[in-house]
Amino acid sequence: MTRSTGAFLDGSPIVRAPSHPGSLDGLDFAVKDLIDVAGTITGAGNPDWRAGQQPCDRSAEAVDRLLASGARLAGKTVTDELAFSLEGANAHYGTPLNPRAPDRLPGGSSSGSASAVASHAVDFALGTDTGGSVRIPASFCGLYGMRPSHGRIPLDNVFPFAASYDTIGWLARDAGTLLRVGEVLLQERAELRPARYLIATDAFALADQDVAEALMRKLPEDFRVAETITLYGGTGGDWLEAYRVLQGAEIWQRHADWIRRTHPRFGEAIAARFDDAATITAADVARWQPFREWVRGHLPDLLGADGLLIMPTSPTPALSRSASPEEIGDFYRRALTLTCVAGHAGLPQVTIPLGTVGKAPIGLSVIGAPGTDMAVLAQVARIFCLPGVGDD
Repeated sequence: MTRSTGAFLDGSPIVRAPSHPGSLDGLDFAVKDLIDVAGTITGAGNPDWRAGQQPCDRSAEAVDRLLASGARLAGKTVTDELAFSLEGANAHYGTPLNPRAPDRLPGGSSSGSASAVASHAVDFALGTDTGGSVRIPASFCGLYGMRPSHGRIPLDNVFPFAASYDTIGWLARDAGTLLRVGEVLLQERAELRPARYLIATDAFALADQDVAEALMRKLPEDFRVAETITLYGGTGGDWLEAYRVLQGAEIWQRHADWIRRTHPRFGEAIAARFDDAATITAADVARWQPFREWVRGHLPDLLGADGLLIMPTSPTPALSRSASPEEIGDFYRRALTLTCVAGHAGLPQVTIPLGTVGKAPIGLSVIGAPGTDMAVLAQVARIFCLPGVGDD
């Protein structure tokens, strides 16, 4: 194991022994610095936010559940500032290493958590996911990642960002560990159910051609009998704009007072995102909220009890550390169109490492209906707990 990746917060390691033995005995985990650990300060990736905080009185429920099941907390990890990024770069604390592609970004905002798992410093890690902040780092770093159904894991003692999209997720190097952690966090046993697979062809069309082709070549046999569908129906821009407006409005409503009062130092890209959020009006929200409500009804109807939607996790492999603003902007446009699907409707999504393009990892996602988290995890574990799956 190594800690020399920039994944962990500076200073003395934050370590907590298991509170009880359990199903996760012998496993180490890390926690993103948006999630409270009793006796420590949650810094949210920004020094001015950190300066205004006191040590937490209690840990987040997810941390307590893991400790009570035999896992050992081995550290807290770097996050992008206030979770407002998919890249993994932090102007104040640096950019954690992407161990699978050292010349590329690790993805954000759960950048340190992904780096810690991919470097074998820990067995799994907690992150948060609002717009893709577990799923994109998992894809960039060649990991399994889980965004659960909205509301399945309590968010008390977790930094609030955009409440109707926020979730706690987790990352692991193998599907079996992802499933074991899920049973603890979701407090439900895995159960295999019959599944009906749906490949979203227009979602694959959002990915780079070589990424889409590589993912399709590596689809397991189960997915090759899938029905093909169009997900967006030519309205992908509406899905993206609804997400930008509704998420941004929630972010600004939550953090505007603190920003106006303290004038925090933000990295240039983060500052621009908060500036954009500040321009969103009540009329914008009223314009796009009905669209989200339609999505929240349409997707469960599409999936039913047994449907699993198959689509790329990220439209690109991990971005270069020297990616231009134009490349980053194009990535965000396509990536958020993909990740907002689960976000709008509060759906569970598992991302699966499925090989590489240009020596950088790429990921495939499986999305289920609300509340089918353990069924999705069980299907992924059944299909991908096999030697060689995801290898080049």
